[in-house]
Amino acid sequence: MKTLAFSFAGVMGLLALIVTWVAIGGDPLGGEPFAMIEVDPQDRPSAVIESSVPKDRSQANGQIEQGSKQAPGALAALNRPSSNGSLNDAAGRPGGGAGMPAVPVAALVEESRYGPLPKIADDGRRPSDIYARATQHTAMPQAGEPVRIAILMNGLGLSELATNQAINMLPGNVSLAFSPYGRNLQSWIRLSREAGHEVMLQIPLEPFDYPDNDPGPHTLLTNLPPDENLKRLQWLMARFTGYVGVTNHMGAKFASAQSAFLPVLEEIKSRGLIFLDDGTAARSTAGEIAKDLGLGFSAAQIVIDAAQTPESIDEALKNLETTARENGLAIGVASSYPITIQRISEWSRSLSQKGMVLVPISAAIRARPQS
Repeated sequence: MKTLAFSFAGVMGLLALIVTWVAIGGDPLGGEPFAMIEVDPQDRPSAVIESSVPKDRSQANGQIEQGSKQAPGALAALNRPSSNGSLNDAAGRPGGGAGMPAVPVAALVEESRYGPLPKIADDGRRPSDIYARATQHTAMPQAGEPVRIAILMNGLGLSELATNQAINMLPGNVSLAFSPYGRNLQSWIRLSREAGHEVMLQIPLEPFDYPDNDPGPHTLLTNLPPDENLKRLQWLMARFTGYVGVTNHMGAKFASAQSAFLPVLEEIKSRGLIFLDDGTAARSTAGEIAKDLGLGFSAAQIVIDAAQTPESIDEALKNLETTARENGLAIGVASSYPITIQRISEWSRSLSQKGMVLVPISAAIRARPQS
């Protein structure tokens, strides 16, 4: 009985000590999940948030979820080149829809400390060409030809429902832009291309009201030195492979700062990519810089779902049609809201009757690269 009493008193004393510790110092294990990682400040962009890196590194179906510590040679180990030089997945899948090759194409990949980066192949092939959806409408329309409309659907990879809807409900000529913060991104890219969609990467750029309005980890900032922004850009670019180019997520302040934007667009061009400005930054310097660099570039004219109601979306699509009739080509951007996906899907069915045709973003930029 004395032993039992002593044990009970000891337990109660220990509990009292724990309660007192938590009350005074707070819960030492509370708050956000965390992990202990080894960081080399010379190799990593500042403010790396490991929880934003997709944790599902499954290799099934040739999936390549590259983390920031991807070992050298891992890309070659996960994939084997096919006879045509592209990398088919483990299931032996052929290329995607509309004649697009399976991704990644080995010659277009540079292994880096952050993961696989796009590059221009030794023979001059560019990701913007090889990963593009094929179309016969690669130039401005001639008399009697249908006018062109291109649409980029942004913000994919974050919501499984919205991403599935966009891939399966939208016509293949609608291009899809993926956030770098989604999980299983390489798997989504494969599914998108199998459905015929070419894809782009969204990069977060600094808005005027940053940090109150924060686009996300690794946002490119005007007060950072160019080498730090390039580290952040490469981290973002290594989240998945198979994209034709880059588009902005927010970024009115960054896009207006030519000295900050120039090195970023130089890096994008050097890797054989194109750039689409979403058209929301009135003072964007992207067009001027792109012209000087010879970068494949265009800007969207219409934001399709600035207001998320069926009526406003339908009205924006009518404005897109009007712009296309007046100029021969119009580019619209939209976010991956279910209502937006539904309205665009229904609207697209009547385009041929109106003398219009959907083209992928890469074709729109080739047709009129400096709009």
